Amino acid sequence: MEAVWQGLVQAFYLLIRLDPEVMEVVSLTFRVCGLATAISILAGVPLGVFLASREFPGRRLLISLVNTGMGMPPVVVGLWVSFLLWRSGPLGRWGLIYTPAAMVIAQAFIATPLVTGLTMAALQQLPAKLKTQILALGASPGQLYWTMLKEARLGILAAIIAGFGGVISEVGAAAMVGGNIMHQTRVLTTATMLEVSRGHFDVAMALSFILLGLAFSITAVLTVLQQRAQATTGDRRRLMRLFRS
Repeated sequence: MEAVWQGLVQAFYLLIRLDPEVMEVVSLTFRVCGLATAISILAGVPLGVFLASREFPGRRLLISLVNTGMGMPPVVVGLWVSFLLWRSGPLGRWGLIYTPAAMVIAQAFIATPLVTGLTMAALQQLPAKLKTQILALGASPGQLYWTMLKEARLGILAAIIAGFGGVISEVGAAAMVGGNIMHQTRVLTTATMLEVSRGHFDVAMALSFILLGLAFSITAVLTVLQQRAQATTGDRRRLMRLFRS
C-alpha cells in the first residue's frame, strides 16, 4: 500500500507543478487516443448502420469478421500494422513506422470493430416496424437513417465509450508500432510499462493514476450525455403512453 500512496502523491505533485515530460506524454496520449476514437466513429457508425439495415450477399461473413475484430488481441493488430508500415513493407515508403500516425492507425483498427458491432447491435434492438413506419411517413433515406440513429443513440454512445476505452487502455500495439520513443511516441500506457520494467513502481503508479484520471474524465462526459439522452427518451415514452391512454 505504501507504493500506491506514494504513486498517488507523486501523481498529484507532477500535475500540480506541470512537469514538462509528463505533460508531453499526457498531451500525446490525448491526441492519439482522441484521433483514433474519432476515426473509429466515422468508420464504425456508418458501417454498423449499413450492417443493421441492409441484406446482401456476404453480410453474415462481414458480421462475423466484425465480431472477431471486437475480440482481436491488440498485439495481433500491432503485428499486422507493423508489417504494413515497416520500411520493407507494402506501405514502408510512407515512413510512418515509429510515429504517432502509426499508433493512431493501430488503435483505430482496434476501436472500429467495437464501435461497429455495438452500433449494429443498438440498431437491431429497435422495433422491427420502426423502419416501415418512418418510410410510410414519407421520410427520405437520409431522414430514415438519421431518425434511427437518434432512436438508438443510447447504444451508440455506449459504442463510443467502448471504443475510447479500447484505445486509452491499449499498450501492446502502441509499443510495437510506436516504439515508445521519448518526445516522439511515448504515451501513458507505454511509459507506465517502461517504468515498471525499470523497477520504478512509484513513478509507474503516478502515471497510472494520471491515466485513470484522463480515462475517467472523458468517460464521465460521455456518460452524462448518455444519461441525459436516456432521460429524454423516458420522458417521451411516458408522454406517448399518456396520449394513448
